[in-house]
Amino acid sequence: MVENRRIMIIGSPGAGKSTFARKLRDRTGLSLWYLDMLFHNPDGTHVDRETFDGRICQILEQPEWIIDGNYQRTLPLRFEACTDVFFFDLPVEQCLEGAQARVGQVREDLPWVESSLDPDFRQYILDFPQVQLPGIYSLIRQYQDSRSITVFHSRQEADDWLDRHFAGRPL
Repeated sequence: MVENRRIMIIGSPGAGKSTFARKLRDRTGLSLWYLDMLFHNPDGTHVDRETFDGRICQILEQPEWIIDGNYQRTLPLRFEACTDVFFFDLPVEQCLEGAQARVGQVREDLPWVESSLDPDFRQYILDFPQVQLPGIYSLIRQYQDSRSITVFHSRQEADDWLDRHFAGRPL
């Protein structure tokens, strides 16, 4: 494994980013940061832009990390700092199913338990391919020669990648 890995995991909500991030953390020992935990407060409110950006910058200064989350506005900053990108480009239906399946679950990547799939959040997932994907793929093209970029089109591809790269290492 390369020293000083700085890993971004991006993609639509419900795609499986956080699950992959936890598995990768458990196999690498790298610190894992969830952008949702940096942005949201337990009461459902969020921090201001300056506070959020400051928190991200503190993480980016560290020699090694995994950052899980999209937050499109901050992608260029994180692309510039990272060594590796894992991008979950799954069909919208699978992302919706993933988001729905976690409703009611206590999660380490969100400071509250979702009681339902919020209609605005559902719409965000539906709009993700048209609104978010073009910018993500633009950044991928920009950094494809200087970063290790892996695109997953299914959760099984992500699990297979982990199995190939960490064969014999327990979770």
